[in-house]
Amino acid sequence: MSKLEIHQVPLLRDNYAYLIREPETAATGVVDPSVAGPVFEALAEHGWTLTHILNTHHHWDHTGGNLELKAASGATIVGPAADRDRIPGIDVAVDDGETYRFGAAEAKVTFIPGHTRGHIAFWFEESAALFCGDTLFALGCGRLFEGTPEQMWSSLCKLRALPDETRVYCGHEYTQDNARFALAVDPENADLIARAAAVDRTRAAGLPTVPSTMGEERATNPFLRADEPALGAAMGLDAADPVAVFAETRRRKDVF
Repeated sequence: MSKLEIHQVPLLRDNYAYLIREPETAATGVVDPSVAGPVFEALAEHGWTLTHILNTHHHWDHTGGNLELKAASGATIVGPAADRDRIPGIDVAVDDGETYRFGAAEAKVTFIPGHTRGHIAFWFEESAALFCGDTLFALGCGRLFEGTPEQMWSSLCKLRALPDETRVYCGHEYTQDNARFALAVDPENADLIARAAAVDRTRAAGLPTVPSTMGEERATNPFLRADEPALGAAMGLDAADPVAVFAETRRRKDVF
């Protein structure tokens, strides 16, 4: 297997797409392109030729550039089997537990519904890189547009089981706002307090807070800590079921 070169592409107001290149074969993909223009510019800057488009879910701000990019490059579009009818231009549909060969690299596909009914993640183990769309954010998680708290909690538990060093390439730069909310529900978490301060410094310098690592998320992201007694206690939900703690955390974030 081969390690990826990864280049972050800011899009729209706060979206991120990611150029990924497998150096042995020069396979080059973009993950979740909302629009095509900045992706073309990034490809030209690096001298790379697009061969693949990987989509984690159907929302337009993750797939809106698909058809224009495919028309210009002939790229193969890979997306979730459960959402094949909503992924523009899809060529290859992948499902939970499958492995997708990307040049000499391999992506392990995980089905993570909750934000949408067909959401997936791509985990490149050799590169310690997780592309998780809008299910898991730095210090947050996606809204439950098409799923239930039970589904989302299960999906997040799948992701948090990945190794600490896994880099979390999520779909948006929401970290500073997420940190403010996290401190409101988990105010005594020393790791979170330190991380929130670091996030403020990073954003003040005009730099991205993404990717984070799974180790950081496991220690500080309240949506991954719903089964931690300290979080439940801080929220006045002592001995509550983790799904109930997660659902209440998500409810509070929705109105924060």
